[in-house]
Amino acid sequence: MNANQRLDKRDLILAKGAEVMTRRGYHGAGVQEIVQAAGVPKGSFYHYFSSKEDFAVQALQQVYVPRLQRYFQALSNPLLSPRARILGYYGELVEHFARQEKLEYHCFIGSLSFEMADLSPSLAGEVDAILQRSADILRACLEQAQRAGELAADEDCGSLASFITCAWQGALTRLKVSSSTGALEDFMQRLQLLLRA
Repeated sequence: MNANQRLDKRDLILAKGAEVMTRRGYHGAGVQEIVQAAGVPKGSFYHYFSSKEDFAVQALQQVYVPRLQRYFQALSNPLLSPRARILGYYGELVEHFARQEKLEYHCFIGSLSFEMADLSPSLAGEVDAILQRSADILRACLEQAQRAGELAADEDCGSLASFITCAWQGALTRLKVSSSTGALEDFMQRLQLLLRA
């Protein structure tokens, strides 16, 4: 087996296992269920991951690094003003959920946060790092909005980015428990007000 085949198998386990863990939670997803979803023997799991906890940390990275890259690209789009980038990005997500025939939302990072933050410092640290990177991307865009006169000159962009990031995660939690986009629509209304100069 060459290096690419090994990488492909690891990526397959991460992708399929992350889906299982997102649906069933950390404690509800056993290693056996993960390898069955990936169609690989159990030994393959332990070849690539030292434990289920190690798997979850690597799966978080695999799932969220591309998402953070897409977020960065959207909030760096030179064809739109900084304010329009932010409102457009979140507005498209809200519209995506509103179009779903059966409203479902499973959040990998949210599930792991609730289940494992107190039990696994490494998982808690990875979740916190991902959320911080998201806030940092947003802060940079807010600072551009401030320089462009789209945001008040005395606004604390770091604090505002942290608030918006946390508010979005909270709105997604309400979406999951209520099966309604109401919290997302409220988020958008408040975001528009927050981003007025």
